[in-house]
Amino acid sequence: MRKLTHALLLGAAVLPLMACASMPLSTGASAIPVAEAVAPGAPGAATTWSSAAKTGVGASYEAYVDGQYRDGGPTGPVSRVWFSLADGVLTETMYGLIHEAQIKALRFAVVSGDRLGVEGTDTVSRTEYLHTDAHGRPLSPAYRVVTESADHAFEIEKRVFTDPDSNALILRVTITAGSAPVTPYLILEPHMANTGGGDRAQATATGLHASEGDVHLTLRPGQPFEAASAGFLGTSDGLTDLQANGRLTHAYASTGDTPGAVVLTGSLPTIAAGQSLTRDFVIGFGPTQAASEAAADASFTTGLDEVLARFNGEGDRVGWQDWIGSLTELPRMAEVATDGGKLAYASALMLKVQEDRTYAGALIASLSNPWGDTVDATQASTGYKAVWPRDFYQVAMALMALGDRQTPLAAFRYLPQVQVDAETPGNTGATGWFLQKTHVDGQIEWVGVQLDQTAMPIMLGWRLWKAGEVSDAEMARMYAAMIKPAADFLVDGGKIGLGWNDRTIRPPWSQQERWEEQEGYSPSTTAAVITGLTVASEIARAAGDASSADRYQAAADDYAGKVEARMFTTAGSLGDGDYFLRLTRNEDPNDRAPLGENNGQPALPEDRIVDGGFLELVRYGVRAANAPSIVGTLPEYDDQTREDRLRVRYDLNGSPGWRRYGNDGYGENTDTAGNYGLGGMTPGQRGRVWPIFTGERGTYELARLLQDGTADTAAIDRIRQTYVRAMESFANDGLLLPEQVWDGVGRTPPGYAIGEGTDSATPLAWTHAEYLKLLRSLADRAVWDRYGPVAERYAR
Repeated sequence: MRKLTHALLLGAAVLPLMACASMPLSTGASAIPVAEAVAPGAPGAATTWSSAAKTGVGASYEAYVDGQYRDGGPTGPVSRVWFSLADGVLTETMYGLIHEAQIKALRFAVVSGDRLGVEGTDTVSRTEYLHTDAHGRPLSPAYRVVTESADHAFEIEKRVFTDPDSNALILRVTITAGSAPVTPYLILEPHMANTGGGDRAQATATGLHASEGDVHLTLRPGQPFEAASAGFLGTSDGLTDLQANGRLTHAYASTGDTPGAVVLTGSLPTIAAGQSLTRDFVIGFGPTQAASEAAADASFTTGLDEVLARFNGEGDRVGWQDWIGSLTELPRMAEVATDGGKLAYASALMLKVQEDRTYAGALIASLSNPWGDTVDATQASTGYKAVWPRDFYQVAMALMALGDRQTPLAAFRYLPQVQVDAETPGNTGATGWFLQKTHVDGQIEWVGVQLDQTAMPIMLGWRLWKAGEVSDAEMARMYAAMIKPAADFLVDGGKIGLGWNDRTIRPPWSQQERWEEQEGYSPSTTAAVITGLTVASEIARAAGDASSADRYQAAADDYAGKVEARMFTTAGSLGDGDYFLRLTRNEDPNDRAPLGENNGQPALPEDRIVDGGFLELVRYGVRAANAPSIVGTLPEYDDQTREDRLRVRYDLNGSPGWRRYGNDGYGENTDTAGNYGLGGMTPGQRGRVWPIFTGERGTYELARLLQDGTADTAAIDRIRQTYVRAMESFANDGLLLPEQVWDGVGRTPPGYAIGEGTDSATPLAWTHAEYLKLLRSLADRAVWDRYGPVAERYAR
């Protein structure tokens, strides 16, 4: 349980809907509000998104129909609704495509005597799973969320899930008064069409409605509200009204014809001291108001107990429990966890939840907008709700590790949508490479070239082919359509002609490495390129293209033979001077050339910056775990005596953790603990510890044991107790793993602990994937991400 602190730190201008628990109120809450037709104050205050530190995300399980999402399969109609939870509050809720948010937040404001308390600001919270097995392992992403006011005036329990047969979200709410009567108010802040402005709203006792264009939502209460109001944020909305005098003074029927940032309010009956009130609410979505009303009404007609049973997959119903039960490898992976498998089951759910339900196999990075509570919402934004082929690969490989035979295959078949070809809108340059970031429908967002993102689709295809999930005939087709163009680009590169990007790429030099910030030669990128070309050679030979097979392998051999010459310094300023660099901009790793400025941090010589990218050379099989260059870099990577700017490793509460690299500025400010980018790029910004690297290191330590022939039970258990347990320690109470955790450098916000997730992004799909892949590697006593042809050729 913890208090919402980011809003308090950053001020009311960040989250206009705020109230102080100690605020004295001049009037009781029982007066009947004045009914008025149209709310004044258009267009309302500027808006932001919600906290990205989610404790829960959810959506319905939908079964594929012939590898696609279509109505009529075992799970019936396809529901396209996703929700998120943070600080005990319903936050971004999506309908349509997975990035299309329609709600910023739904919370309750409660008047108790002369005080007003607001969920998320004046409460502590806890998040639990509603449906678990006998070991407490979650079987579906349905949640029980409890908030309690800091002064114990009230407690609110919310049960949250979606309707798998309707585009609807369900909240079953019980509010309990403390030692004095309380009057609760539901506060709904829509962000229709993925923006915080441009909305219209209407309110009646039997329904709250908001819309923008052809997107509508309707909130239906199980019993009519005492009163309802539609207003503009910060001027005529219900919470602003309550903050003024502790009661709903005005009940506006609509916000009229002027669009803006709208808020909907519904008042509930006063609850006597020590008593409880239970109410159900369903939010339906649709292309018209009538459709959104019908979606909500359908859930009530079905019955909310039955809706939950269908969501869970109880009895002969097909739902989440069936999907979890289909994961053949999950039980034995859970056995090597140290928490009884709770995080393993939750991680599986998190990966599948974060797939679009229109574009099968479209796997996103996170159901969050990083540091969303300070990100302007007046313009549409996907945040991390988008496709990066690198994150995508990690998730698909983790799903394969679990024994999911369908989603990784759908993912592989999805990939041509995000590959550049002659038909890509606006493209006048090279083809074959994969786009940096796109919407799930393929709409282009970012156009930087990252060679690992072009190699990894080849790697995924090879793994599926070797596992028998992709037939020889299909692989031959995919080779011609997707894999050969990608492999050709990894050999030849070319001049880019898309959007702002007109650079010439000459592999293995990459315009951006895996952190999307710098150009040059990167160990992690090069490891993927060598692997991609090696397995592309095998695919090409099987497809009858021997000349390309020879060409791909020759390029991989060339790149592999120059790894140390290009990226391993023998004249560095750290440690003994011999180690892999994070990146070098040219082919001389000893010239101490400066890297570029990034994230408010100054340009520093390349020899002062190390990261864990060199471990990817071992993971894929490009280098042996005991190769001198690998072993020789570990002391510099692990040095905890270095100044904080350049230090990478931090042991947090006994759990080993690493930053992305020294001099990283992608994180909260050390002086203020304020969000990344708040007020522009500043020197105080600091990238924190990423749990991903704890998993990567655990995988490396396993590889070293296997290389040395010392992978006995005791040694395996040491990895479990060190790296698996560490990753589990980074999960929050909703069993969600973050992008970054607080490392104790500079200011840590009140209410947060060292090793707890920051407000960057939770859950990060890649983090959950890394955890699951580590479990699979330990269960197998073999590195899951290792590629046999690569290791046989280069790691001997």
